[in-house]
Amino acid sequence: MSTAAPGQPPAPHSAHAATARADRSVDLGRTSRGRQAVMLLVVLASLVAAFLGSGAFLRDATGGWFTDDGSWLSPSRPALWLWALVGLGLLASALWQFLPAAQTVRHDRLRPWIMASAVLGAAWIWTIHAAWLLVSVVVALLLVAVLFRILTLLESGHPRTVAERVLVDGVQGLHLGWATFLLVASLAAWLTSAGWAAGLMPTTWAQTLIVVAAIVGLFTAVYDGGRLTPALALAWGLLWVGVGRSDGAGLFSGAVALTAWGAAVIVLLGWVASLLLSHVSATGEARDLVLDAIDGGDDPIDGRR
Repeated sequence: MSTAAPGQPPAPHSAHAATARADRSVDLGRTSRGRQAVMLLVVLASLVAAFLGSGAFLRDATGGWFTDDGSWLSPSRPALWLWALVGLGLLASALWQFLPAAQTVRHDRLRPWIMASAVLGAAWIWTIHAAWLLVSVVVALLLVAVLFRILTLLESGHPRTVAERVLVDGVQGLHLGWATFLLVASLAAWLTSAGWAAGLMPTTWAQTLIVVAAIVGLFTAVYDGGRLTPALALAWGLLWVGVGRSDGAGLFSGAVALTAWGAAVIVLLGWVASLLLSHVSATGEARDLVLDAIDGGDDPIDGRR
């Protein structure tokens, strides 16, 4: 706090501090411009690579493991349109970051992780194209880990504009939910290709993986306080798995279809519940209420009103 009397000029040290802050802001802006250009190039290159590895290439790769009926968790083809939406969102975000509203420390921290997620997304498509199903599982796992890191960074601050909420928080949430689905779908394709059953029917394995996906979706909803897009993207993938297993063409299982649809509903209900918990939490976070319920409310942050 300044000690200068009203009407008197600020102390010299205050002027020096203001100048230093201005200099740091200019330096940050110059640094950000270079990083913005790098991010745009990385996103563009990743989208081109993903496009080249998708479409007919993806359908013909790996002996058909990712066709509509390649494995028990392969979704119907319309589900893959979400890839296009995520890609357009990443491109829009890479262009939006050049605007003055994007010049924030929050976005500077997010930028390298967003670039990593774009690269890993393209890499996943090419591992499928190369028939490296086990590698695709590893890449999908890394992608989910990177996107969860992005989620923790998003939770550490708040978007300042509607554009940031949509193009950063919204797009990254979609990417996380879709990557969660890709992880279980990749795992199902690899297990099917390896002929690994461990004493269980293939449909039982499919239902087990669907349950795992739903659990991850519920955990995500509780942690992020009810963000819509992660739950929506995961539910979208599960919905089309149900369609693929019930359309009467290729692999058919009413049990898998019902499990997938039920899991999609549970993920969306989990989003609604987490949103409501966030509204009644003293900290605004559903996860704090859950932690209070687990430890009896003895933690320093009490989520109860």
